[in-house]
Amino acid sequence: MKVKFLLIGTSLSFLPQLTLAQCVATQDCETLGYTETTCNGGKGVKCPFGNKWACLEECSDCAKLGFTFECKGTGEKGVGQSCNGKYQGCSCDSSYQYTCTGTGYAGGAGSACGGKYAQCLCASGYEWKNSRCQQLMSDGAHGQLYYCNGNVVGVRAVGMTFYVAIQDIERTYWTTAKDLCKNYTFCGNAKGILPSMGQLFTIYEYKAEVNSLLATYGGTTLSEGDYWSSTEWNNFQSSGVKIVSMVNGKNTGTGYGFGPFYARPILTSW
Repeated sequence: MKVKFLLIGTSLSFLPQLTLAQCVATQDCETLGYTETTCNGGKGVKCPFGNKWACLEECSDCAKLGFTFECKGTGEKGVGQSCNGKYQGCSCDSSYQYTCTGTGYAGGAGSACGGKYAQCLCASGYEWKNSRCQQLMSDGAHGQLYYCNGNVVGVRAVGMTFYVAIQDIERTYWTTAKDLCKNYTFCGNAKGILPSMGQLFTIYEYKAEVNSLLATYGGTTLSEGDYWSSTEWNNFQSSGVKIVSMVNGKNTGTGYGFGPFYARPILTSW
């Protein structure tokens, strides 16, 4: 069968390129020209709301149905089914997501797809990191961020007076956690400490903002569990250390040998 024409209703948005000579309200496949149950060699277009086919014998038949796009550009892929290697529209690969405009951007790297790039070129003084052009910063404190060798190694929420390390140390017991935090290096001579119970309360209070900063700058968000503090207790019968939950902000007294629990260094002076 050689398809001469198909009358497609305007409600069929999957054929946007087709110029209609007449609108029909029916959604009957055969009325629209989809009359075959199968096509030789699979050369055909299936009715969008039925099991009938319109068989194609010439390339011009594809063009009549709006299949005019080859989709061979950088990052392009065809939308829906193809007809003789052409599509009714093209889309871009999901990696092409950056507009590469704004402060610190010098344009796109490579070719664009739909006006977007897979990576951006950064202006002088900026570098491409964590899917954005970030300003190259000197070591030390810069507002909510603490830098070392161009990397963010600590964050603090607005209102906090200390920086939280970019990640937990190993989940361990109190004595080891205290020593690891004391020897933790933020940068150069800037050493960390194990936070007190009060400082852990502050971290919990600002947890949402801290986690947002950690996620933005390549860190590990706070674990949903108990964290060691440096605050010790003694009630004349027993003694131990306070731990604080990052689930509900509550504190509990526990023995020195209990655990293991989480620990995260903080930086209080710089």
